Amino acid sequence: MSPTTPRELGLLADCANCFGLCCVALPFSASADFAMDKDAGRPCPNLAADFRCSIHDHLRDRGFPGCTVYDCFGAGQKISQVTFGGRDWRSEPGSAGRMFAAFPVMRQLHELLWYLAESLTLDAARPVLPEVRRALEEVERLTRGDAADLAALDVAACRAAVNPLLLRVSELVRAGLGGKDHRGADLIGARLDGARLRGADLRGAYLIGARLRGADLRQADLIGADLRGADLSGADLTGAIFLTQSQVNAAAGDSATRLPEGLSRPSHWTDTPAASRPAPGTPRSDSGSRSGSGTRRRRPPRRR
Repeated sequence: MSPTTPRELGLLADCANCFGLCCVALPFSASADFAMDKDAGRPCPNLAADFRCSIHDHLRDRGFPGCTVYDCFGAGQKISQVTFGGRDWRSEPGSAGRMFAAFPVMRQLHELLWYLAESLTLDAARPVLPEVRRALEEVERLTRGDAADLAALDVAACRAAVNPLLLRVSELVRAGLGGKDHRGADLIGARLDGARLRGADLRGAYLIGARLRGADLRQADLIGADLRGADLSGADLTGAIFLTQSQVNAAAGDSATRLPEGLSRPSHWTDTPAASRPAPGTPRSDSGSRSGSGTRRRRPPRRR
């Protein structure tokens, strides 16, 4: 029987079997997410000789919260151990360029596999499950190509081929719930406390810094939604679809936040329910009045 679960498909990141590819292949810029600039292909200075992060337990304290929310969906170990057969870029420098070029392609393919694997678990999606299985098998076949095949792959075309199927799955799950259409909406810093967003289409929505305390997000489609700094304290995301752990890690929440099965509460979330904490903007004796929602962060580039 073909593999269909995230574990069977190798979609769970295993840093112990990766050559630190996200710490080398990818670029980042000095910002609230990263404490420094780094070019693509240049190893992060925090990368140790054993390909582990030397400040892994202190990334947020050292100004690298962006690292704590990144998820390669298992692409790192797939490139390291399967595509390149365990040959690392340090011992074989000639492989570095090909390895770094193949990694982001594999990451996008694995993300697609994640959504397709989730679709197979949704009872409402039964009418299209045969198509979902065929799409999953085709994308999984592409991940087994060599480095040259991966680098030459038109990932945008691959995503475009799968997206209508994921849209159909979303429609089936949300049918009859009366969810609102907020696809791609600019909701940066929006006050949505207690909002009724059950079954809403929030695909690609900008929810950076939004207040969603106590919001009803059950069965909402959150694929590609930007949840950086969003306050999900007390929110109910039970049954929300296409939500990933990296999105959850980028948000804020508390012990009262309800997450879909398979996702875990991040360690940096507070244990104190929002109901017993002062709301953002409440005057504080030590620093005067602050506004938790009046500052709008710069909109990031639109995702496909």
